[in-house]
Amino acid sequence: MRTGQRKDSQLREVSISRGYLKYAEGSALIEMGDTRVVCAASVEENVPGWLKGEGQGWVTAEYSLLPRSTHHRSVREAARGRIGGRTYEIQRFIGRALRSVTDLKGLGERTVWVDCDVLQADGGTRTAAVTGGFVALADALLYLQKQKLIDTLPLTDYIAAVSVGLFDGTVMLDLSFEEDAKADVDMNVVMTGRKELVEIQGTAEGKTFSREELEDLLEMATRGVEELVLLQREALGRSLDSRDPQNTAGMLPGESPHRVLVLASHNQGKVRELKEMLSSLPVQVRSLGDYPGIPPVEEKGTSFKENAVLKAEAVSRLTGEMVLADDSGLEVDCLGGKPGVYSARFAGEEASDEENNAMLLRLMEGVSFSQRGARFVCVMALAEPGRETITVEGTCEGTLATAPRGSRGFGYDPLFICGEEGKTFAELDLETKNRLSHRGKALRQVRALLEDLLR
Repeated sequence: MRTGQRKDSQLREVSISRGYLKYAEGSALIEMGDTRVVCAASVEENVPGWLKGEGQGWVTAEYSLLPRSTHHRSVREAARGRIGGRTYEIQRFIGRALRSVTDLKGLGERTVWVDCDVLQADGGTRTAAVTGGFVALADALLYLQKQKLIDTLPLTDYIAAVSVGLFDGTVMLDLSFEEDAKADVDMNVVMTGRKELVEIQGTAEGKTFSREELEDLLEMATRGVEELVLLQREALGRSLDSRDPQNTAGMLPGESPHRVLVLASHNQGKVRELKEMLSSLPVQVRSLGDYPGIPPVEEKGTSFKENAVLKAEAVSRLTGEMVLADDSGLEVDCLGGKPGVYSARFAGEEASDEENNAMLLRLMEGVSFSQRGARFVCVMALAEPGRETITVEGTCEGTLATAPRGSRGFGYDPLFICGEEGKTFAELDLETKNRLSHRGKALRQVRALLEDLLR
């Protein structure tokens, strides 16, 4: 169990206090667990010599550990007469990150210094400095705009950073110092609010890692950055949006406001899972329960894809909103792919989950374990008025149990043994199920599509 009883995918407790210092043009205190960093942004009306006359500004950073920010007192680098290699590398890391979302031409010929001083270190100081440093930078730029020294805010996006690690094949988010010291793989990831990568620092501390593990690490980092950007938005409030004074989302010029996304389903289990997996996107998620006047859409299709498209397009026409519909079900090899598109009504039009499961078990009586192969299939359709409907597909291979197991999930979850875990979907926690399931695989593709559309 991790320190503080955290889940693998859970950030430490994060707090961002804006305007922490009295005299700096912009400042913030960021606390991530026991790591605390003060970030101060200062404006100077000059640029480095090599930029003079170029019509653009510069953003740079300095970083330091206070003498008792760690377990033992360290000598101030100023007393040594020079900064160490680690400090120099971290300063460049922070500066690169903040410049990546700054319009240097729009800044004019001036420099913003972002000083990041670590009050207390317990892992992730450089990533915390980037996340808190952005809030300080944003406030310094807002100060310039308020003083009418610049016309528009020269920021193109939010930016945050987080650490991830690999421990015996398990990916963990936001490492403390103790965890960082034990990790097989240690990685720092810098990413914009639009999920575009700025920098990846990944090292095989204890063992090498595969491309698949790299993708898992990046996916976990993306989830962490999404949460950190939401906290930045909350800290900055509506300050960054000069277009709409009623907006409280802390949006930058060029960003879209929250959109409505309707999930074309009354199945509360499915709606719950989909809402959880889409919770970090800038959308207002609704279900058909919010539209009681919409009649049921008859599923006339002979494939999952046909039914998903039918539902998505019909609900989109009636609501005028962007709609996500899915059709999913179970295909059993020895039954020729049944129940397939009839999964929800296998035992009859009004059949319950228990009745459908009982029907399936009766048909599978006497079938050996080696012949009980099956798969879940999910096709999702994203429809919006005036746009071509897009579909994606996800599958999960497994085996059918001989009796229900587990109390979670819905539908055929108590009977479907996931090949990767050896447990039924009803025995898995929601996080693990979403990672492995047919619906989770399809929804990750939908998330990428939504991010592009919302951008």
